[in-house]
This record gives sequence, C-alpha cells and structure tokens, in this order.
Amino acid sequence: MTHARWLTAFLVAALAAPLHAGTLTAKNSNARGDGNETPAGAAVRACEPRGMRVQVLGSGGPELIGGRASSSYLVWIDGRARALVDLGGGAALRFGETGANIADLDVILFTHLHVDHSADLPALIKASFFQGRDRALPIYGPTGNRLMPSTVTFVREMFNSTSGAFRYLGSFVNPMTRDVYKLQPHDVQPKPRKLGLAPKSPEGEILASFANERLRTSAASVAHGELPALAWRIQVGEKSVVFSGDTNGEGHLAKLAAGADLLVAHNAVPETAQGTERSLHMPPSTIGRIAKNANVKQLVLSHRMQRTVGRESEALEQIRRHYTGPAVFANDLDCFTP
Repeated sequence: MTHARWLTAFLVAALAAPLHAGTLTAKNSNARGDGNETPAGAAVRACEPRGMRVQVLGSGGPELIGGRASSSYLVWIDGRARALVDLGGGAALRFGETGANIADLDVILFTHLHVDHSADLPALIKASFFQGRDRALPIYGPTGNRLMPSTVTFVREMFNSTSGAFRYLGSFVNPMTRDVYKLQPHDVQPKPRKLGLAPKSPEGEILASFANERLRTSAASVAHGELPALAWRIQVGEKSVVFSGDTNGEGHLAKLAAGADLLVAHNAVPETAQGTERSLHMPPSTIGRIAKNANVKQLVLSHRMQRTVGRESEALEQIRRHYTGPAVFANDLDCFTP
C-alpha cells in the first residue's frame, strides 16, 4: 500500500470512531462518527430489559437532513416503555423500531410544543388503536401564551370532534364507547412569563407532576425564547434522569437536575451562537456549568443539528472547562443506563 493510500485509510478509520468521553457508553449505537449516522434498520432495537433505561428516539432537531428523528426520549422500566418525553417528527417510527407497545405507556411529557418536539403525537395516538390500549393516557406539558397554546388546548383542539385538525380521532378526547381510551391533557404551572419579563415562579421552584407505583415526575420552568417551556425529571426508585428540553440555560434546570444519574441536554448551538439562536439554546459551556453545578453523574448530548454536528470536539472542550464526568453525543435508538 502506498503512503498516500495508507494515510487515506487511516483518516477514514479515525473518522469512523464515535466521539465520546469518560465511561458512559451507548447501547444500540449506529454511529459512523461523521455526523450523518445511518438510520436504524428494520430490526427491533430495544434496550436491555432490566431496571431503568433511557432510549433516544430522536437525537436531531427540525432539520430534514442528517438521518435523525426530531427530539424524543423513551424511558423503559424492566423491559416496558413507561414514559415518553417529547415526540418530534420521525419519533413515532423510531418508537415502533424499538418494539415498544403504546399500551404500556404511563405518561407522555412535553417540554414545549414546537413542531420538532410534538409533531408525531397524532401518529402515535392513531397507532395505539392497533396495540390494544385500554386505559387513559395522561399528557403533561407547559401552559400557553399568545404564541403557543397550552398543552390542554393543544391536545383538545387537535382532536376536537367537530373542528380539530384530526377530528376523525375525536373519540380519544371524548370516548363514546368503552373500547376507546381517553387522552388526559394537563397544563403544568407555573404560568408562562410575559414577553420581556422574568419568569413569575419563585426561584428554584420544582413542581411535582405525574406519579404512580412505578415512577415519579417533576418539572421546572426553563427559558426558551418567548415560549413556555419545561425541563423534566423522572425518578424510578433510586435512579433519576433529567431532560433539559430546549433552553438557553436560564430558569431552574440546575436545581431540577441536582444529583441526577443522567442529564440529557440539548447541544443545538455552537459556543459562538448569538442572537435568536442564543436566546433559544444554551451553548456547550453553559451545559457544562449546569452539569457541574447540579453534580450530575452522566451527561448525554442530544438535539444535534447541522450547525453542531462535526463540531463535537469543540463542544466537548467547552464542556470540559466545567464538567469532567462521563459525556457522550447521542444518536437515534441509543440506550443509556442511569
């Protein structure tokens, strides 16, 4: 082999290695490491059926390139899918690829209602008709403002039997027979901030939400431009995972994430972001500071976009100025153990 061919082969092999740090590893990863991971194949890609597992259904944003579904995460407990956090475009397909059953879900949690976090809700609800769900499905998310409906309004108007965009699915809001379960949307307080004003909620307010015998959830308000937005914490026994959702880093994420076993944070902008991008999303240095201040045990970076894919080393360098624990960049269908 000539020197030139050897060098080319070496560079290809180097680029093929997935970029991560520390001891945190992802199961089911289909990473090529070049930022354009191959979408999952037809095979079932479930997490290990023991304890609590977090599976990334969508590791991307609203872009239609790069082979990533939009934001969505599935929490497994002892081999059953129990909590779904966000449901952006393409995530319903990923849900099916995991082998999860909609009938097993205890709750759906929305961080906010941007399309790349909520677009696949009607697809999931329609699909549930074929999976034998027979109990109510709670859906929790933020309140609304003049720019965005509340979670209750979002769900009810989407499936309103007379005026909804998916009125033919209206029976899921107002069941007429016993063979159709009911959607139960809930708005999570505090009320959203007014435009240009700081959040009204007291400093560090953490809000208890859905709970049952398997899991407990709590939320905190975070800043995402002018939109109402939440971060979520899910507790299963002694294990916990926190989902930042989209946020510029202001709000109560650090307090919500305190001592968490796993923080899923969104790496949607580079360190140099300014203007609208920066008002919506936190740069890597802010992610690192929050992870450090919260003393989280592991960090997963998701919501990867074309402006951040390929800049993982740069992002990790900024994060490492503050947080030195295990960190990894997520891909669709990756599984993590809190």
